[in-house]
Amino acid sequence: MSVVLVEQPTPDVAVVRLNRPDARNALNQEVRSALAEHFDRLGQAAEVRCIVLTGGERCFAAGADIRAMADAGAIEIMLRQTQRLWQAIAACPKPVIAAVNGYAWGGGCELAMHADIIIAGEGASFCQPEVKVGIMPGAGGTQRLTRAVGKFQAMKMVLTGLPVSAREALAMGLASEVVADDAVQARALELARHIATLPPLAIAQIKEVLLAGQDASLDTALMLERKAFQLLFASADQKEGMRAFLEKRPPVFRGG
Repeated sequence: MSVVLVEQPTPDVAVVRLNRPDARNALNQEVRSALAEHFDRLGQAAEVRCIVLTGGERCFAAGADIRAMADAGAIEIMLRQTQRLWQAIAACPKPVIAAVNGYAWGGGCELAMHADIIIAGEGASFCQPEVKVGIMPGAGGTQRLTRAVGKFQAMKMVLTGLPVSAREALAMGLASEVVADDAVQARALELARHIATLPPLAIAQIKEVLLAGQDASLDTALMLERKAFQLLFASADQKEGMRAFLEKRPPVFRGG
């Protein structure tokens, strides 16, 4: 059976599900390759407007597969080029919602941080424990984490290797929302379906500008925002959205 499953509960929403329950969804090269393949395809699929990324109701992903790394040398690790596989998720133009139950540790925490929204269950926990096995995060655990929660919270997580609870993650900015464990999957799908009803060109521009602006000066980021704002006035969806507002009716966005 595939290590990553893709379901489409509706044509415009896709669910990407890690499927290694016996290994707590540990991330080996097979899983990373499958994720990259699916995100490449879904990112280009015109009908898909939002993606939910999950490990299921028990465990998101407990980290990298240590058995596949323990005896590897530096050159072997370098030649695996895993950053290219992660990039397929980071570069996905569609909004990605991580539905996190249980462990999001190590590579699992880094995987969740590739999403745009994180819905966590009350029993979820987030951790970067790499220092405990003699290494450090290698897929964004020092960089994305710092951008999400700030220097001091990130330093505490990566230097101690200690987990934080879902509520702590929410307070520090590492989660968007915390719900009951048995409501995580449904809430993520609810948000995905809502986003799927919105104009996809505007959604794509919002995601692109927000992410690009994080690493730009304020003046440059504001320029990117302004240009994207102006560009959307060339879309049919902008005309439909504003006419629907004035006519007091629901809009129908077609992505043009």
